[in-house]
Amino acid sequence: QVQLIESGGGLVQAGGSLRLSCAASGLTFRTYSMGWFRQAPGKEREFVAAMTWSGGSTYYADSVKGRATISRDDAKKTVYLQMYSLKPEDTAVYYCAARPLATAQGMADLTNVHYWGQGTQVTVSS
Repeated sequence: QVQLIESGGGLVQAGGSLRLSCAASGLTFRTYSMGWFRQAPGKEREFVAAMTWSGGSTYYADSVKGRATISRDDAKKTVYLQMYSLKPEDTAVYYCAARPLATAQGMADLTNVHYWGQGTQVTVSS
């Protein structure tokens, strides 16, 4: 059974930083491209960042470009999202996503995601 378990969310002041983690189990992690999406109240789920299975390519939403870094540790089967200069509009539930052998840009299409985590809340106060 595949599980993606996010952690690291919480309350942070605007301008602060946060690192989200997503621990995967039940899949061959090194063959999965990984991504992060988020969903704010009353809004649709949107793409945030992705990294290919090889770690060789990344892709970011314009809204977080320059303020976020995605990384992965295959030995720990974990993907991370480091976010900087957080803004109140970054407030959302953040979801980890997995899709086998996808391109980084391909990960941006949520309809093609194979597995989702349960989400972790990030709240940025002004």
